[in-house]
Amino acid sequence: MSTPFPFTAVVGQDDLRLALLLNAVSPAVGGVLVRGEKGTAKSTAVRALSALMPEVPVVPGCRFSCDPAAPDPACPDGPHEPGAGIARAARMVELPVGASEDRLVGALDIERALSEGVKAFEPGLLADAHRGILYVDEVNLLHDHLVDLLLDAAAMGASYVEREGVSVRHASKFLLVGTMNPEEGELRPQLLDRFGLTVEVAASREPDQRVEVVRRRLAYDDDPDGFAARWADEEAAVRARIVAARELLPSVRLGDGALRQIAATCAAFEVDGMRADIVMARTATALAAWAGRTDVLAEDVRQAALLALPHRRRRNPFDAPGLDEDRLDETLEEFGEGSDDEDPDPDGPGGGGQPPSDGPDEGQGPGEGAGDSGALPDAGEGGEPQASGGGAGEQQPARAAEPFRTKVLSVPGLGEGAAGRRSRARTEHGRTTGARRPQGALTKLHLAATVQAAAPHQRARGRLGRGLVIRRDDLRQATREGREGNLVLFVVDASGSMAARQRMSAVKGAVLSLLLDAYQRRDKVGLVTFRGSAAEVALPPTSSVDAAAVRLESLPTGGRTPLAAGLLKAHDVLRVERLRDPARRALVVVVTDGRATGGPEPVALAGRAARLFAAEQVASVVVDCESGPVRLGLAGQLAGELGGTAVTLDELRADSIAGLVRDVQGTSRRAA
Repeated sequence: MSTPFPFTAVVGQDDLRLALLLNAVSPAVGGVLVRGEKGTAKSTAVRALSALMPEVPVVPGCRFSCDPAAPDPACPDGPHEPGAGIARAARMVELPVGASEDRLVGALDIERALSEGVKAFEPGLLADAHRGILYVDEVNLLHDHLVDLLLDAAAMGASYVEREGVSVRHASKFLLVGTMNPEEGELRPQLLDRFGLTVEVAASREPDQRVEVVRRRLAYDDDPDGFAARWADEEAAVRARIVAARELLPSVRLGDGALRQIAATCAAFEVDGMRADIVMARTATALAAWAGRTDVLAEDVRQAALLALPHRRRRNPFDAPGLDEDRLDETLEEFGEGSDDEDPDPDGPGGGGQPPSDGPDEGQGPGEGAGDSGALPDAGEGGEPQASGGGAGEQQPARAAEPFRTKVLSVPGLGEGAAGRRSRARTEHGRTTGARRPQGALTKLHLAATVQAAAPHQRARGRLGRGLVIRRDDLRQATREGREGNLVLFVVDASGSMAARQRMSAVKGAVLSLLLDAYQRRDKVGLVTFRGSAAEVALPPTSSVDAAAVRLESLPTGGRTPLAAGLLKAHDVLRVERLRDPARRALVVVVTDGRATGGPEPVALAGRAARLFAAEQVASVVVDCESGPVRLGLAGQLAGELGGTAVTLDELRADSIAGLVRDVQGTSRRAA
């Protein structure tokens, strides 16, 4: 096993290190979600935490890490008699994004269960993580069916494996730690709420600190053992401080004044439910214990709010998480009068809210590492004048109109793409539609089909008793139908004609509404824009729908209308995506008035480009943005060339989307 990077050698990232340490002091805090750009030591810090966790007493030989002082009475390896156990290091179990359901919850031998009545069970990652850390890198990319299993285990403290009436249960209480890059998509709200704390991290902009990061990383890569040895004393000191804080934790007093501030803060930021209040209380208590105090102070409550509330406050899906600190201070001051808290202890380590110092070379400023949680770094790119614009009269970016709720816009047919909530697909989860021979490991048994396959052979197999004689060839896998996520590719006309009569604001509002729907349905989205003399991929296909919203908001207009270039660019994007993710089907939404100008034969070129989509039977919709008393009907002609359907901008609003979906499906069926 390779030597992990020392936790105390991580440069900066104070909020990240503090959140992890608070969970080490009090696992009841509920874990931590680390959000930030790539290359900011998220995974390094999380993996380093396991070396600081105190040892765990376990029952010898138990595969499920039962506590010898209170063994699980339903443990599959039990029953265990209370008694002395053995101590081992706390485990950190990593859950790969592409893991199977059996790998997560464990596998049950169905053949032996049916023929012998034996519960032969191979534990999964949830069993390994019991009383330890379950770490999910890129947790926002985790498939929905795995998220459902995590939610069940986190809520019940146990994992259940059930196959056709055969059930195995074991305890599974773990510290859930996840890392993610927000540009790759957001988390489901249910899973987001299961993380006790959240931290935003970003790379330091201080040259000296960046130099120190590189210096330490190179030293570690050259000699991991030697580098770890140089930080052994610091690691031992933090480990001892964690143990001391754990021992002090039961003695920490959470007074009525602090509780009043916690309740008022959660109410002021309109968080849902009561979990936020409970997590804040536990976090504030852990902060006091970490600082070596037995009283919770107002500063502990403030720090707890900054860690526990940003991901729980009510917000638009495209709003960046965070708290208004001025409002937080006003709330704490208003409800702090008459509390039984004393003044902060000037001798406390950083007042109770700072992780251990990692040397004089860091140069860490106040709030460094979590203060860049505003807009995406490249959010403003779309607002810059484009060299390819070429046309006069470029307009400033128009603000999007108010978004509205849409109905389901789905791709016709039956797909086999990634799990989602949009179009019909063959999936591992959903309603059972048939049976087949298993390809690889059996995951979902079709009991009736299995019995039907085995029944004709019972006499030849010498059946004597009541049980069936089952062979591997008799097993049948259930085929199921559920929902998949799709690639919704927006092709938006940003030419000068779109800016006329303030149409661009309505266009952006309509596209933003469809983006909100894609956010809820776990789709990938992409954005192609065209104006002037060329088209560009404003946003390559991504699961980060909020990134698409940012690009859309800053989109300027002006210049001619290279419609053919926009369609060809979209065709190239789809061609590349088919190679990357061949199972994910696409829906192309072209937002234009249908005009094509610039270059030789622009209308004919646009028609030839559109027929490429029709030949490949790509589902498409043209949103007709033409307005005024005289209408040329060019968008309708374009829809015919694409093999899709056209709707006006007004028809996109409210319930008219339902008719659009029916039209798309009907057109595709006729084409097939």
